[in-house]
Amino acid sequence: MRQLLCLLAIAMAPSAVLAQPARPNWNEPFPAHQVIDNVYFVGTVLLGSFLIATPAGHILINSDFESTVPVIRESVESLGFKFEDIAIILGSHAHGDHMQADALAKELTGARVMAMAEDVPALRRMRPGDKEHPIDRILEDGEQVVLGGTTLTAHLTAGHTKGCTSWALEVEENGQVYDALIVCSYGVNPGYVLVDNSDYPEIADDYVATFTKARELPVDVFLGSHGFWYGLAEKYAQLQNRGSGDPNPFVDRAGYLAHVDTQEQNFKQMLAGQKAGSR
Repeated sequence: MRQLLCLLAIAMAPSAVLAQPARPNWNEPFPAHQVIDNVYFVGTVLLGSFLIATPAGHILINSDFESTVPVIRESVESLGFKFEDIAIILGSHAHGDHMQADALAKELTGARVMAMAEDVPALRRMRPGDKEHPIDRILEDGEQVVLGGTTLTAHLTAGHTKGCTSWALEVEENGQVYDALIVCSYGVNPGYVLVDNSDYPEIADDYVATFTKARELPVDVFLGSHGFWYGLAEKYAQLQNRGSGDPNPFVDRAGYLAHVDTQEQNFKQMLAGQKAGSR
């Protein structure tokens, strides 16, 4: 919990003073739970991984680090599902804390790995233990992944990485349909170069386009590749104390829009500082 609060403070801080916590325990377990409908949280305190359960097999979003896989597996099985029934592996973006374990997860399940085209080059370079990063299907913005009656739409929300992908799906609870979104990342990390970036010249323009797109997306259920973005700990506690007829705490469009505002503010502040420094 201390690490969770630390990272929350970091996310809210001005970009000029952002600093990573010392030696975070990425694999600290967090209780696996049903979020809504067939969407289940199977990640850790710091890493947002989700199981989308279907009669035809399951979809795992974010395999995380290779060292996280045993934690994810235990979470999946604690919910009554079989890890081996995972048929599709998706990811949020080409950083090790979200997609390093794709090869290992595929080896353990036989699942197909799918990724956004713009992130493929970075994923190809992600080779833990010199294992080739598997990519069985390359996706484009707006493409759908369908399994067992569930449809996920891949939304390119670039900036954090070139192929940063936010996953959307419709969910139902008590006869009402909601739009859920598992946010890739709208944030700028310490050290990101937003001005004259030779490796990613369009990075600033991509962030601007992403913030516009983020506000246009229909989002009722706000989730993300890091739980502290959407108040995982607090909402999970509310879920445990939820009474009959109480709203699902994960239905939180206002929280989603506030998160977009915070990340855009951080981006603008960092961009302005880098432009001033380059003059």
